[in-house]
Amino acid sequence: MSELAEILRRRHAAANALYLDLLDTLTPDLLRARLPGVRSSPVSNQFWCVVGGRESHVRAGHAGSWQGFTCSLDDDEDPATVRTALERTAAEVAAWLDEIGSDDDPAWRFAVSLLEHETQHQGQLIRYFYAVPLRIPESWIDRYALVPE
Repeated sequence: MSELAEILRRRHAAANALYLDLLDTLTPDLLRARLPGVRSSPVSNQFWCVVGGRESHVRAGHAGSWQGFTCSLDDDEDPATVRTALERTAAEVAAWLDEIGSDDDPAWRFAVSLLEHETQHQGQLIRYFYAVPLRIPESWIDRYALVPE
């Protein structure tokens, strides 16, 4: 495995661990929560988009070009269902990263794009921590130097 593949594999695994830590604190009601006072999607939509982003980027990486965004997560308000989808797609991303050839530039671009996508959703979730508010898991406090309630 190349050094880049190992770095991306570790970063994707770390991102997934953050999502799972957050999910451990959420109930169906909290997954339905929206940012107060502004137009927003529910917390669950962040997870739906992460799962769909993983599926879509892996598919694009295999094809060598963007194939469109789809998501298999139907019930994004059940923490157990969301956890299963996050764990499954994390394993799919890890396997895909392991198989990308060193000269497969399109696949590497999609791998980096996927990490950017995941990081962007982490930033959005930080807004929910303070506005909803949601309990901030210790792993998020450590990773992003967040100030707990």
